[in-house]
Amino acid sequence: MQRSVFFISDSTGITAETIGNSILAQFEGVQFEKHRLPFIDDAHKAEAAALRIKTRYAQSGERPIVVNTMADPQLCEIVATSGALMLDVFAPFIGPLEDELRTRHSGAVNRSHGLVDFAKYEARINATNYALSHDDGIDVDYSQADLILVGVSRSGKTPTCLYMALHYGVSAANYPLTDDDLEKLELPPKLRAHKSRLFGLTIEPNRLAQIREQRRPGSRYATLKQCRWELEQADRLLRQAGIPSLNTTHVSIEEIASKIFDQFGIEKTMF
Repeated sequence: MQRSVFFISDSTGITAETIGNSILAQFEGVQFEKHRLPFIDDAHKAEAAALRIKTRYAQSGERPIVVNTMADPQLCEIVATSGALMLDVFAPFIGPLEDELRTRHSGAVNRSHGLVDFAKYEARINATNYALSHDDGIDVDYSQADLILVGVSRSGKTPTCLYMALHYGVSAANYPLTDDDLEKLELPPKLRAHKSRLFGLTIEPNRLAQIREQRRPGSRYATLKQCRWELEQADRLLRQAGIPSLNTTHVSIEEIASKIFDQFGIEKTMF
């Protein structure tokens, strides 16, 4: 079975897509053809979206599903003329909140991810710049790091650092363990002073070899033997130094970040 799903928002569509995907993941026997329609913030755009959804309905013969985070009821009504199943993400919460807060919601568009708090936005930008300049041992001044990820090359350190910076404003550096570090089986001197902020990432050897083969085909760096040796040595090093670690093979970046935050007691909220 295949169904068309449209994530529609008057802003970026990130909220609709994130929540929608979490819900759709519960239905494993269905294949979903997904479309994101952001910035549907006036009647003309809503009518165009409705037409696109209605056309897909006619082509497939199956009723499309709309996951909607538009705040303006009039825009929602226009999109609903498409005949799709409308899932309004905000609807279950607006009424109870209006009652609790004793005020009506504004219905203003483009609010979900607006630059409401410029200090937080600047913190995210600064953290992203920090992650980029402290990637793979490029800059070894870790005095301003909230945390430092340690692991062998291609174990997921860089994307995790960037995710934490972009979404939470966490200044995360990463250090790739070299063959020299792994042979000595001891923390590099540049990391010892920051031991309390270290967290290790590891990965299964077969998966690491696949990733490295895409990066450097046919190289010793990508062989399963080399990957196994590096990961075994890294595991010994981290356990010997008492550094907590996580296997990233079957874990999303979002979950990796959440587990790291829990380990360090970091309670920053997204955006």
